[in-house]
Amino acid sequence: MSDFQRPTLCCCRKVLSIPNNKSENSMPAMGQSPPVDIASASNFHSFTLRHFHLSLQLNFRDKEMTGRQVLELCSTKPDTQTLVLDTHQSLLIHSIDCKVHSASGDQVCTSLTYRVDPFTDYGSSLTISLPAAIRPQHTFQIIIRYKTTDGPAIWWLDSELTCGNSKPFVFTQGHSVCNRSFFPCFDTPAVKCTYSATVRVPEGVQVLMSATRSAYSAHEKAFQFHMEYPVPAYLVALVAGDLTPADIGPRSRIWAEPCLLNAAVSKLSGLVERWLTVAESLFGPYVWGRYDIVFLPPSFPIVAMENPCLTFIISSILESSEFLVIDVIHEIAHGWFGNAVTNATWEEMWLSEGLATYAQRRITTEAYGSAFTCLETVFRLDALHRQMRLLGDNNPVSKLQVKFEPGVNPSSLMNLFTYEKGYCFVSYLSQLCGDTKRFDSFLRAYIEKFKFTSVVAHDLLEFFLGFFPELKERCVANREGEEGAGASSVCLPA
Repeated sequence: MSDFQRPTLCCCRKVLSIPNNKSENSMPAMGQSPPVDIASASNFHSFTLRHFHLSLQLNFRDKEMTGRQVLELCSTKPDTQTLVLDTHQSLLIHSIDCKVHSASGDQVCTSLTYRVDPFTDYGSSLTISLPAAIRPQHTFQIIIRYKTTDGPAIWWLDSELTCGNSKPFVFTQGHSVCNRSFFPCFDTPAVKCTYSATVRVPEGVQVLMSATRSAYSAHEKAFQFHMEYPVPAYLVALVAGDLTPADIGPRSRIWAEPCLLNAAVSKLSGLVERWLTVAESLFGPYVWGRYDIVFLPPSFPIVAMENPCLTFIISSILESSEFLVIDVIHEIAHGWFGNAVTNATWEEMWLSEGLATYAQRRITTEAYGSAFTCLETVFRLDALHRQMRLLGDNNPVSKLQVKFEPGVNPSSLMNLFTYEKGYCFVSYLSQLCGDTKRFDSFLRAYIEKFKFTSVVAHDLLEFFLGFFPELKERCVANREGEEGAGASSVCLPA
């Protein structure tokens, strides 16, 4: 067990103590090398995914979704004969077709052969044999017809399990690797693309998705959605049930069951716009357009989820105004850190959660003052210290950058260390530059450069030293005790 001697600074730059760790399992710098994701069975390095469309029919009685998925891809490598997607044992494939333009320009539709093989206990691999007409850098379509059953991404609730007890309910939760049971995909944060969806439900059921545009077509009796910015598979989310809207700001709306709506509005009316405005003053424009919130029944498996344009949050949090404020601001921060710029591998989840936690505390400091933020920070860092005493600083789970083993579900290794060790390392970078406002400027530039992409730690640190050239001149080889610095070959100053 390490001595708790190395100082760091809280939001108000008062000294706090954090563990003096030596990293013995530091990952080498990945530089420009393609990221490796051992949690994905797919061959995503061989393709560019431009867009996909989902046509879904929700069956509440049988708790099933019938889906038709169209993927627009192009091969990036010659002689690619198979497409491998992530899927799940609970997702039943009915057929797979391919549409491709022949050399003469005619569109040819071909039925494809495929097989589903075991991968891990949280997923399977779907291997599709491609036709010879597929040419590198030429777009083709894969059409998959399927049905979902009882998979980990889709939560069906009888009406008795909702707050209002009036109608059945369904929601999805894709993080980290669950959405492969929602639709076949490159289920890795390294791949981002736009998507659209058409969803049909029984009359009287409201459908929402994490999309920039949504509408209801009375003619088709279907909800239509479009996400115009590229997102990873885990941020595609759907909820359907007895949901009622209420505007709480010029670009924000609350959705909740009718029995919860007034309480939610009274807690958040006017506040979300204030927090968004503060965040924009720190980190640049909010790129997603709307920031809506949907309150879900208490069976939602986590507190909140930062789905773009539509934060999912558990309704029981309405009992605590303080936790509600902190959690909503944290999800707002993900609009920049996690959603706009995403960690390329699950081993570096701190790139999303650590930066979002730092951004959350910058927002609360500007909105409520340093005392509010320091109290929350000290409380969380104390919990971090207690967990480190319990687990030991050499426990793989307690590392800033976790080394995944094949077959381990990434969700099982997401914990307090992902948030708070990530926050401590980002705070260390802020201290190196010597000025919080200058570091805010760096974060704005970081978002602008890497917006809508996925990055590794090397990208962040290399850009940091490029932004502060005076620090690069003073840099030394990986400092003893700086676990985050050891995660990359980029040197940090003493």
